[in-house]
Amino acid sequence: MSDATLVLVGNAKAGTVSVLALGETSLEVLAHTTVGAGTGTFAVDTARGLVYCATREPEPAVVTLRLDRASGDLTEIGRRGVPDALAYLALARDGELLLGASYHGGWGAAWPVADGVVGEETSRIEHANAHCVVPDSAGRYAYLVALGDDLIAQTAIDDDGVLTPLDPPTVPLDTGTGPRHLVLSGDERSAYLMTEFTGEVIRFERDPATGTLARAESVEVFDPDAGLSVSRFGADPMEEHLIWGADVHLARFGDYLLATERTASTVAVVKVEPEGLLGRVVGLVETQAQPRGFAVAPDERHVVVAGEGSGAVTLYALSDEGVLTELDSRETGAGANWVRFA
Repeated sequence: MSDATLVLVGNAKAGTVSVLALGETSLEVLAHTTVGAGTGTFAVDTARGLVYCATREPEPAVVTLRLDRASGDLTEIGRRGVPDALAYLALARDGELLLGASYHGGWGAAWPVADGVVGEETSRIEHANAHCVVPDSAGRYAYLVALGDDLIAQTAIDDDGVLTPLDPPTVPLDTGTGPRHLVLSGDERSAYLMTEFTGEVIRFERDPATGTLARAESVEVFDPDAGLSVSRFGADPMEEHLIWGADVHLARFGDYLLATERTASTVAVVKVEPEGLLGRVVGLVETQAQPRGFAVAPDERHVVVAGEGSGAVTLYALSDEGVLTELDSRETGAGANWVRFA
């Protein structure tokens, strides 16, 4: 099983990380490891067999885990306390720099990493309800998405791992948009942002030389027949039947963009046109309850979606035509909300 592509699923309410093996048409559960309540995000260093997992209890921390690819077991080898629970983690510079975003703390930060040991925080950027932080492939720039401030903070990363605001330091969005997750295109000339309250994916043109973003076109990715209304900060989307956008990823080597919405529990498939432009929604499928997180496999054609409301994941195949076909599903644990491959 050591040669198999592995799927890692964070189950926040259960306080576990599940490891599954990906087959051509199936998922096999290998192990469930207890890490701590609030395992809502993690980053995987596949080359070193390490997983950096954020937990909320007994205190907010980043836990370093070693992954046994044969058994799926995760063993704690280190722990770094942080002031507030983290909503997002990402690695940069071949695993030597860790970036994080704290939603309730309202900040993004960077930490050096050496042999799995997370060092002292090098810098911090403060914005309300920071929801994700995404570096470019070279580790020269990073983008902090702040839901509470309706903006993207754009920063340079210097040689010491310090985050420094660019000029301009932020890219504003319309008030009440609720920016949530962001992903860069393969050529890094486009950035795609998922909004929580309006259910849109917004494309930004990116200048690779300066790292700056400029807003371009957008597309709605929620079910138009579900009768959903625009949401707002502090609302209960399920109770009021409001838009509840979640995650976004590219697939099929950038030919398609996928996005999830949690109230109607759907995955939308958007055609990506030449030059990275957003096309139309070509598919919309009902999936696990409250699909907060999902990921696309390294082969670019398998997709695993986690249901925060169901405690389970579904495996899909994505065709050349953008059709999602359900292949398998497995229970993982309460509050399944984060998926990554290793």
